[in-house]
Amino acid sequence: MAKEKTVYSCSECGGSSPKWLGKCPHCGAWNTLIETVAEPTGGGKNRFQALARSQPVATLSEIEASDYERTPTGQEELDRVLGGGIVAGGVVLIGGDPGIGKSTLLLQAVDALSQQCKVLYVTGEESGAQVAMRARRLGLSGAQVRVLAEINLEKILATIEVEAPAFCVIDSIQTLYSDQLSSAPGSVAQVRECAAQLTRTAKAGGCAMVLVGHVTKEGALAGPRVLEHIVDTVLYFEGDTHSSFRLVRAIKNRFGAVNEIGVFAMTDKGLKGVANPSAIFLSTHGEPVPGSCVLVTLEGTRPLLVELQALVDSGGPSPRRLSVGLDRDRLAMLLAVLHRHAGVSTGDQDVFVNAVGGVRISEPAADLAVLLAIQSSLRGRALPRGFIAFGEVGLAGEVRPAPRGQERLKEAAKLGFSVAVVPKANAPKRAIEGLTVHAVDRIEDAISVLRELD
Repeated sequence: MAKEKTVYSCSECGGSSPKWLGKCPHCGAWNTLIETVAEPTGGGKNRFQALARSQPVATLSEIEASDYERTPTGQEELDRVLGGGIVAGGVVLIGGDPGIGKSTLLLQAVDALSQQCKVLYVTGEESGAQVAMRARRLGLSGAQVRVLAEINLEKILATIEVEAPAFCVIDSIQTLYSDQLSSAPGSVAQVRECAAQLTRTAKAGGCAMVLVGHVTKEGALAGPRVLEHIVDTVLYFEGDTHSSFRLVRAIKNRFGAVNEIGVFAMTDKGLKGVANPSAIFLSTHGEPVPGSCVLVTLEGTRPLLVELQALVDSGGPSPRRLSVGLDRDRLAMLLAVLHRHAGVSTGDQDVFVNAVGGVRISEPAADLAVLLAIQSSLRGRALPRGFIAFGEVGLAGEVRPAPRGQERLKEAAKLGFSVAVVPKANAPKRAIEGLTVHAVDRIEDAISVLRELD
């Protein structure tokens, strides 16, 4: 019997090579080529035929534009991330670390949606009895939830055609395989084929579909990046499994805003939405402590108050700069700006910065709050009670405005904060009740205001 021909496929981009290489020739990733059985290249009917008949060329202004109808999932925080609810024919990919709560959240959403429309829960990782056990533990009735434990793609597609659900969950895409391919489940070819066929079914029948995806050690979705391009929405589950709080973040959304987050608390009855997430990220100090500064950050359309903590301590000949939740390279740059333009030296000090609550802050508007927290720790003097700050700091020492500054200030005033140091361009035109705003142009001005407030 002739030996089957094999090729090497890249787990990152899906590109193939006839022999093993340390570096993928297509995307440049290292050690990502995996040996798989080559698929036969025979003629025949193309499985990826058009979903509908070809349409004639039309002028954009003459095409009728209609908004998408959305169905709420019963989870307000999940609806916020999705842009208001699920869209008929929309395909959502959700990924996260093992055990973080993906299946729990989707089972709760399926049970709530079953009161409004037909739903189907396809599990390839658990048996039907295991899903039923989790539903009982969460207190879900499941009276109208249809469950299928199957990993064969063709059988799943046949069931979807018979059941005709309006909402379907595939848990997970890496467990499925198609009879059209001979490679193992979870391989690049299988993931790409199954995702394409399920997306085609969703678009043709108007079934909203959620695909659960595994993640790699680096936290990225496993499989080729084409998986993220096929779907309409990509959601990431974030948070420490040792903490009771979870964040769901939208990375891509064709039907809504990206970078929206939903905040959930894990309880014995499943994931519950958190109405006031700012309370999670603020420490409960009895009195203000040195090195602590509250930042008003923006996650999508939602202003969040996050406490930043800094600790400056005497270091050795090689002082360390460590940050949790913020970019370490940006911290080193900010320390150089603080020394050059404000005359505050930390060259012989260890500097540690932490964002409370496990939240990750990527926007540059956190610069001013980080520097004020460092200055507070270095002097051993706490910032005033009810103090907040935000603003980007440039290499020349200037304090640049942050987007949507008025909303940030109003959110802080609503939560009882009374003193703010902000960029001059973000100073409110009308006074905000209960909030004293100090507008600054440069970092040395902010340090001066800080000393005056002592």
